[in-house]
Amino acid sequence: MQTTQPSFDLSFDDLATTFSARSDAELNKMYVLFATMNNSSLVEVGTSLLKFAFKINFPVKTMVKNTVFEHFCGGENVEDCEKTIKKLSQFNVGTILDYSVEGEKSEKGFDETEKEILRTVSRAKNSQTIPFCVFKVTGIGNFDLLEAVSAQKGLTTEQNEAWGRVIKRADNICKASFEANVRVFIDAEETWIQPAIDQIADMMMFRYNKNNCIVYNTYQMYCRNSLPKFQAAIQDAKNREYILGAKLVRGAYMERERARASEKGYADPIQPNKQASDYDFDEAVKLSVQNIEHVAICAGTHNEASSLLLARLMYEQNISRNHPHIYFAQLFGMSDNLSYCLSKKGYNVAKYVPYGPIKAVMPYLFRRAAENTAMAGQTSREFALIQREMKRRSEARKNAKKY
Repeated sequence: MQTTQPSFDLSFDDLATTFSARSDAELNKMYVLFATMNNSSLVEVGTSLLKFAFKINFPVKTMVKNTVFEHFCGGENVEDCEKTIKKLSQFNVGTILDYSVEGEKSEKGFDETEKEILRTVSRAKNSQTIPFCVFKVTGIGNFDLLEAVSAQKGLTTEQNEAWGRVIKRADNICKASFEANVRVFIDAEETWIQPAIDQIADMMMFRYNKNNCIVYNTYQMYCRNSLPKFQAAIQDAKNREYILGAKLVRGAYMERERARASEKGYADPIQPNKQASDYDFDEAVKLSVQNIEHVAICAGTHNEASSLLLARLMYEQNISRNHPHIYFAQLFGMSDNLSYCLSKKGYNVAKYVPYGPIKAVMPYLFRRAAENTAMAGQTSREFALIQREMKRRSEARKNAKKY
């Protein structure tokens, strides 16, 4: 799908657009939240206290719900998310419904998670406002089992049966997505269980991506092997004649990865520095654009430079801004300057909107807090944008009074 483009005029510095969905009261609340998160010591102490409070069942649920949960999550169930879905859609931003319950342990828990993901697929069917659904394989299968499969250990009869059930749950979700014409992400997780996840993703893409891209695997570009793995996947898609679905992200498990590598005595799988991760992410973006007929991507990034790179490559290759094979995505509650400025210019944009019971979603929220602290300047950047917008609104009100 190609078209004659207008001149390239994308900027992420339009404050009025960035905060167009936020009232003054919401902006003030964001100010307090990000002022707190901008203090790494407070984040560290607060995270520890919250973990302890939930462990001993101390009544902190209401406080969490009205602060960090409200800002970063859509609600406790799909119905709670309707307000967020509607609000995002008013600004041409799609919703990615993400049931963010992790680390289930029982077969009953895995079956319940499967049913919940199927509910998100059902809600997304025939909806222009929910372009993607998503699931984690650890939500539908045992972590230790995925580790054993990834290590290519000989499985017991019981493990083989359990592995068959994991594949069946994944297939039920992907088949339902195919029948509903809803795209679905299979999230990446820790490197030592990723081979099992890749095996499932490859199987599902070959099965359901023949004509349209339904199933997407996820590539964490902070891993040293992700770029060559992505290159090999593109070639495999060409050879076996299916469309490769790829969500490109930098990554979310760096501390755990390095700690385990050190403990177990194997080579660190993580890139040596941020520059290496940035380079591989951008190379993957370039590869995607070069192979746009065979690859559908979602650039899941808060990085302005990478987002500008993808948009500029689309412009240079005369690829339409709403090409179905290219999406941009950011997390709900973060990087609205990217999401809203991109959507205003006609690009495909969606927000990851996590939901689930508050206690069950806390691991996701703790990870967001840790990432924001570790991510060079991310929280400071968000906080600075909020401060600038508050100043802009204050000056606008003063100028209005003059007239």
